[in-house]
Amino acid sequence: MNKHLPIPSCVHCREGNALDFDFSIAFQPIVDLRNQSLFAYEALVRGIDGSGAASVLGRVNEQNRYAFDQACRVKAVEWAARLQMPCLLSINFLPNAVYQAATCIRATLQAARRFNFPTDRIIFEITESEQLVEKEHLKGIIDEYQRQRFKTAIDDFGAGYSGLNLLAEFQPDIIKLDMALVRGIDTDPVRQAIVQGILGVCRVLNIEVIAEGVETLGELRLLEGLGIYLFQGYLFARPAFEALPQVDWPASSEADSALVEPLSGLPALLASRRSALGVVAVQ
Repeated sequence: MNKHLPIPSCVHCREGNALDFDFSIAFQPIVDLRNQSLFAYEALVRGIDGSGAASVLGRVNEQNRYAFDQACRVKAVEWAARLQMPCLLSINFLPNAVYQAATCIRATLQAARRFNFPTDRIIFEITESEQLVEKEHLKGIIDEYQRQRFKTAIDDFGAGYSGLNLLAEFQPDIIKLDMALVRGIDTDPVRQAIVQGILGVCRVLNIEVIAEGVETLGELRLLEGLGIYLFQGYLFARPAFEALPQVDWPASSEADSALVEPLSGLPALLASRRSALGVVAVQ
């Protein structure tokens, strides 16, 4: 979402640069398979006619991104309250549109009060691949949001180049595995090994993990076997425009639950790749 843009100055933010376009919101559920319950709904930008996010994000630029970021927060809270959302609300935010976390959060707090939506049910998501000016800037945002009792999440974890390094600097409440790691994981021992490593770190740091982009039963069952219980993806529900979609819970059966040992094929796979590259393993 509009990467490589500098942090706006305080003057720039105060001027506001009101949007000259409108947009709306769709919601997609995040589910907890431990008890087949709703964990959260993620708010997703849509055109006022229900068109995809690209139709809106293409109009965001350096001059209006602060106003857009603020409007996204307010609109998400308003729709969540209007639809009587029974669980957490997850909102994406642009870290490069936040010049001072305590100041920029005011609109969200005001909207929550106005629409009577509890602030402790709001998650703020930052995309890991979003170009940041500096890690200290993001750390300051995360620290302030957690101080004010908002939950925080890193979205698309594993999509960028500094995921684990980010966790060394600050610890969000949640990470969301990038769908590139999830896609086809049931047949890819390398992806399984990477995800298992991430899960080990998150367990030690007490960070919850959401697998997003889950589309097949095979992906779901493999990820369950690795210990993940929070999921988001088309397997459960597609985003619904200005509505809370119903969850399509996968049927549970012994056949579904029978998992191949996740990493059983990894040594052979790595050996074959070394062989193909002409690498001789030292015995």
